[in-house]
Amino acid sequence: MNDTATTAPAEPKPRSIFPVFLTVFIDLVGFSILIPVFPLLINPGSPFRVTPAGWSFKDGLIMLGFLQAVYPLCTFIAAPILGQLSDRYGRRPVLAFSIFGTAVGYAVFALGIHWASIPALFIGRAIDGLTGGNIAVAQAAVGDVSTDKNRQKNFGLIGAAFGLGFIIGPYIGGRLSSPGRSFYGLFTTPHWFGATTPFWFATVLCIVNVVMILTRFPETIHHKDAHRRIDIATSVKNVVRGFGSERLRVLLASSFFFNGGFTFFTTFFGVYLSRKFSFTPDNTGDYFAFVGLFIAFSQGAIVPRVAHKLHDYQVLRFSFFGLAFAMSGFFLAGHKWQLFALVPIFSAFNGLSMANQSSLISRSAERGRQGEAMGISSSVMNLAQVPASVLVGYITGSVTSNTPLVVSTICIAIAGVVFLMFFRTTFVKDVPDHVQAPAH
Repeated sequence: MNDTATTAPAEPKPRSIFPVFLTVFIDLVGFSILIPVFPLLINPGSPFRVTPAGWSFKDGLIMLGFLQAVYPLCTFIAAPILGQLSDRYGRRPVLAFSIFGTAVGYAVFALGIHWASIPALFIGRAIDGLTGGNIAVAQAAVGDVSTDKNRQKNFGLIGAAFGLGFIIGPYIGGRLSSPGRSFYGLFTTPHWFGATTPFWFATVLCIVNVVMILTRFPETIHHKDAHRRIDIATSVKNVVRGFGSERLRVLLASSFFFNGGFTFFTTFFGVYLSRKFSFTPDNTGDYFAFVGLFIAFSQGAIVPRVAHKLHDYQVLRFSFFGLAFAMSGFFLAGHKWQLFALVPIFSAFNGLSMANQSSLISRSAERGRQGEAMGISSSVMNLAQVPASVLVGYITGSVTSNTPLVVSTICIAIAGVVFLMFFRTTFVKDVPDHVQAPAH
């Protein structure tokens, strides 16, 4: 019997999603492993400080902001190109290439720390950024094998990989960068551990990921657009086209403010913890691991259950505001226990917002253009991170300033207002059958 009917794709088998899940997990471990390390590069008295002795802490924070901005800027340029390449040549080769580039970038960054070379740090982040659009390609692969019935659930699983990566990554990063620290009394970390160790570990992880992609990842796109021209200037053009699209413009505008606000939080928060609450790298790693644990729970447990009751766009009508409310608690917190108490609320709304944004963008795209749509979405996300990263150092004012957290709250609230006021369901009428339309 011929199974090539042009009906909706069949329910994907678990093995179709699992390699993508592992890809995102390992990628996020490699990314989040850096979080506890960044304060070591600029804090006065740190043995791993790379900034010149004459620089103030604020000067170092401004440099760190630019260093953080290099990655999303380069990814903004490259991600839509990788998305097009994946539509043309397949998801697997593009994922393998991009992850290998990430490995090279981490290795160069580690050498930059060892040499105390700020230019090498920037080069390492640029290499990683130019090949770092693999998350969008992984999301496109999920879109390839998803139906309207299971799309939210599948993107929730990918979100869970983000959460699990944030559990393992910061925890390992904190431990690998802390020499002579007791590990629950079982052993003491070696004296040669330092700020470069997590980056070498991340390099090895990426190499393992490349091997896994080449040997175990099943290609998910079977009707490649082999004659499609690849435009190297597509980043700006696609963003303009995305904001000009009735299908995507509101979603992209909300995504811009959401990711800009979230970047004010992630770029600054590790340094904020180290300065105001005297967190050591392993303390910071433990805290972000705690956050990741709840994000994973949100994506793996809360998102699927909510998906059975509400459409993705219905969730976003309240999740942005819930996240802004939770974010406001961080700049009001004066004690460590308050920081931990906020995590479950923050993680629940963050998980709902991330998964349902991806689901709705994928579902709003024209059929066969999911890869391009996710590439555009990734470009907008990275574009939003550039000014946010740069501005953190300039608006901080003092070592204990919570201004970036205030700005983060405002930006995410704006994302909610934009979505609530302007989103229409015109292009997402084919909603899952198991979700009932709301009464009016």
